[in-house]
Amino acid sequence: MATVSDYESILCVKPDVNVYRIPPRATNRGYRASDWKLDAPDWTGRMRITAKGKVAYIKLEDKISGELFAQAPVEEYPGIAVETVSDSSRYFVLRIQDDNGRSAFIGVGFGDRGDAFDFNVALQDHFKWVKQEIEISKQSQLPDTGPKLDLGFKEGQTITLNIGQSRKRDKPRQTGSGGLGLLPPPPGGKIAQPPPSGSSNHNTEPITGGCLLDLDSSNSNSVVQSNHSSDLWGDFSTSASSLAQPAQHESSSTSWVKF
Repeated sequence: MATVSDYESILCVKPDVNVYRIPPRATNRGYRASDWKLDAPDWTGRMRITAKGKVAYIKLEDKISGELFAQAPVEEYPGIAVETVSDSSRYFVLRIQDDNGRSAFIGVGFGDRGDAFDFNVALQDHFKWVKQEIEISKQSQLPDTGPKLDLGFKEGQTITLNIGQSRKRDKPRQTGSGGLGLLPPPPGGKIAQPPPSGSSNHNTEPITGGCLLDLDSSNSNSVVQSNHSSDLWGDFSTSASSLAQPAQHESSSTSWVKF
């Protein structure tokens, strides 16, 4: 099974890069891009940065055919494989190597500062990941001396689960205007007691004709009243018939037109 170190990933691609032949460094003050022939680069092509395992490779390739011109393996950054110049942020010094192990130093430069920034960040991110992988491997090799958390049940320990037996909470009774609750009595008022059942008055005196005015008769304020029944608990049909006769007599005596 293939591991992560067997795959080659692409970190960054820049289509335009210039390559310069640089003079050997005479002092320890570093390289200066002003010492190079910046207006006449020795080679122009494409840069592709790849990573295989923990090693990054800076490859200089032809723009059209993709043929490899030179490559610089980088095992750490910053380091001797990639160095910056002291007078510009767009130029770097690379140590290239061939298949036989021979190495040489060349200068590379970008026309845009953004391309130089991407080149720098791509290398920094890769070696930051390498550092994290080293720390993780070291921690995995150390013995675990800390106390382990035991979440298992001890011997004889049980738990009880109550499922579907939750008590229903009483809902609060609504007391708004839409409810059916009784209104409280008025302050200082008295509640009238209902009349006793034995004192109900059944001796009502209905007026059949009301106060009718007869323009033709001499007695204009005649009022006809019904005869009282001697028996308060008598037959309702008898009282009804007795009430109907005075009404017929009154209607015949008056000159009102029956509608």
